[in-house]
Amino acid sequence: MIPETLNPLNYFTSLVPDLMPVATVPIIILICLLFLIWNHEETSSIPGPGYCMGIGPLISHGRFLWMGVGNACNYYNKTYGEFVRVWISGEETFIISKSSSVFHVMKHWNYVSRFGSKLGLQCIGMYENGIIFNNNPAHWKEIRPFFTKALSGPGLVRMIAICVESTIVHLDKLEEVTTEVGNVNVLNLMRRIMLDTSNKLFLGVPLDESAIVLKIQNYFDAWQALLLKPDIFFKISWLCKKYEEAAKDLKGAMEILIEQKRQKLSSVEKLDEHVDFASQLIFAQNRGDLTAENVNQCVLEMMIAAPDTLSVTLFFMLILIAEHPTVEEMMMREIETVMGDRDVQSDDMPNLKIVENFIYESMRYQPVVDLIMRKALQDDVIDGYPVKKGTNIILNIGRMHKLEFFPKPNEFSLENFEKNVPSRYFQPFGFGPRGCVGKFIAMVMMKAILVTLLRRCRVQTMKGRGLNNIQKNNDLSMHPIERQPLIRVIKVDQH
Repeated sequence: MIPETLNPLNYFTSLVPDLMPVATVPIIILICLLFLIWNHEETSSIPGPGYCMGIGPLISHGRFLWMGVGNACNYYNKTYGEFVRVWISGEETFIISKSSSVFHVMKHWNYVSRFGSKLGLQCIGMYENGIIFNNNPAHWKEIRPFFTKALSGPGLVRMIAICVESTIVHLDKLEEVTTEVGNVNVLNLMRRIMLDTSNKLFLGVPLDESAIVLKIQNYFDAWQALLLKPDIFFKISWLCKKYEEAAKDLKGAMEILIEQKRQKLSSVEKLDEHVDFASQLIFAQNRGDLTAENVNQCVLEMMIAAPDTLSVTLFFMLILIAEHPTVEEMMMREIETVMGDRDVQSDDMPNLKIVENFIYESMRYQPVVDLIMRKALQDDVIDGYPVKKGTNIILNIGRMHKLEFFPKPNEFSLENFEKNVPSRYFQPFGFGPRGCVGKFIAMVMMKAILVTLLRRCRVQTMKGRGLNNIQKNNDLSMHPIERQPLIRVIKVDQH
């Protein structure tokens, strides 16, 4: 009898019916259950913010929307380590910047799918269409060979001459991209050159460069804004209206150009020796292998890839050249030794090692594409961490390139590429089954255009404006067309 009297649990249970209604007991049980779930989630072996009864996923997704994908990824990796668990749209997402883990994801076929907002990708036409963000592996495998064929072989060699010719033509009409105070909008110049070269090799119809360049920029703004938006965003028409119109605007313009190509093909008596990318797709549609929607999206993606990513990459390279004159001198000596007075040719490409190392170091130090998004198609284990089927994965390669291997990771220095860099530590284009299909032609284009520019121009930043100020004032990765890059291009008389 004494133990029962002193037992606090016995006292509490006898007191409960007197102090609270019977209806409150289920509520207490529910709270206890939620507490157990909370504690279960907190025991995850993967570092990252807590689940906290669903509050954690809301906060993590909100941080991505507020800070942007790149800044949010860097925040979480810096805070929790190089393998972090967060949530996007309520789905478990891993942010990885450890080279061994990144290498594992890239090389395996069960990570060939990508993730993103279904409604957002549908809005811009990329949901199970095209190649860039097509998250249907079966459809993606059917389409990729068309891109592989167009971006390799004879097209790779022809692109060199096309890049040289286009760069010279656009330098001869710099007034079209020159401001009232005499500064050249270099980013606009790069975009025009890239669009012209892509059109000549892949589509082959007359187009308005200025108008299409602007439509491409608006399309990319929509893509960036919609990629991770929650579904509720698309229920509010006035919020997404401008993005829908931007996507529709470019898609409509491309449909007109592709129809011109169809008419051209139907009236031509003999095809060219090299059947271009758009023609191959149109013939595939005529055979019933592709839909018209997929043809249009594939051509659109081929035409927008270089004017956005490569043009911004080259723009940053020109800023770095202006900031590092000794590097420019090293490249010019190599160019003169390899080429003399003639323009660059395909045989010169392997011999331009300093130029190549400069391009690599620029992409490492100032990346334009610093994230790769994937989805796990089956259960797996990465560096000891369990990965469930359906898990979203973001490879933070921009951070990875500044964490391991390089002797001066936080500086711009060609010393970082004096020695051969193992592929697992440097992947600006990715690799494996879903690596960038255009990485070889991209290097050719950047070399050809950069060498042609350096032989004909001297690039200088405006006095008192350094690299950091230029990037801060122009917000180049987001809205570069709305502000004038503070760079002056001085043409050099070769004679």
